[in-house]
Amino acid sequence: MIQFRIQPDSEIPASSQLFNQIRFAIACGQYGSGYKLPSTRALAIQTGLHRNTISKVYRQLEEEGFVESLAGSGIYVRVQGHETGSRLQLPILQQYPQAFKSIQQTLDELLNQGCSLNQARELFLAEVDWRLRCSARVLVAVPLQDIGVGQLMVDELEESLEIPVELVAMEELAAVLEETTSATLVTSRYFIGDVEAIAAPKAVRVIPLDIHDYNKELNVVKNLPRSSCVGIVSLSPGILRATEVILHGLRGDDLLVMTAQPKDAYKLNAIAKRCEVIFCTDATSHSGVQTVVQGIAEDIIRPPKLIRCANYIALQSVNLLQRELGLI
Repeated sequence: MIQFRIQPDSEIPASSQLFNQIRFAIACGQYGSGYKLPSTRALAIQTGLHRNTISKVYRQLEEEGFVESLAGSGIYVRVQGHETGSRLQLPILQQYPQAFKSIQQTLDELLNQGCSLNQARELFLAEVDWRLRCSARVLVAVPLQDIGVGQLMVDELEESLEIPVELVAMEELAAVLEETTSATLVTSRYFIGDVEAIAAPKAVRVIPLDIHDYNKELNVVKNLPRSSCVGIVSLSPGILRATEVILHGLRGDDLLVMTAQPKDAYKLNAIAKRCEVIFCTDATSHSGVQTVVQGIAEDIIRPPKLIRCANYIALQSVNLLQRELGLI
């Protein structure tokens, strides 16, 4: 914030001092077009002037065309001359008063690169149109042999993005892309190479998602007593295979690891009876294990501890996808 200083012993009235200082800040570009001026309260604290005096200065600035008051939003430096001041009347700029400045800077860069205004306009429209069309259809692609991890991703993305998400087996992806003009393709970083190879000829956007780090869950495993039995239940057979390898590397033969998918009632029953701790990677698995544990409650001395793992998809990847789809 620019520091305005009022000389109390000056012959120039305090209001005129402030008016001239703000006008100079605008004229020299320190307060650029669309800049939101400090509130009367903030300026009163800084200068020691009464808020009524500052309001009077702001009214004078507005009357002389330096600033513009937007009801319920604040006082903004008016866009002058070639910048077309009427743009500040747009509702979207009342919500994002700095937006036009970013656009203006980008447009200036394009013009400096040799683009004409018409070409720049086409570039902007093409990008906006493409993003709108891509966000209209979101596909999750995974191998058919691990379609369970795809369903897990779809469930999490639909909940966090609040839009429909389709699940497609990679083996069927080429045929699906033949029938669509635009889409956003999402997959786990494990499968990104294969998915990009299929999508490349169709110029479809592919976004890889990272998985959650599972540090909290791994710390639980590290602190389990030797000879403990750990159960892992997941929609994804790939997750189950990877987890067995990771836990063996972490604890070796110290732990007995049992795995199951929620549809395998026999294995679920065995895990519920044998394991001290059961990790569930998704809501479906957690619900299935709970049902089994409740059903055998009278047959076991101590029920297992159920841990619902954090989301499979890392939070930063969800945020990235939201931005790419224009949802935030």
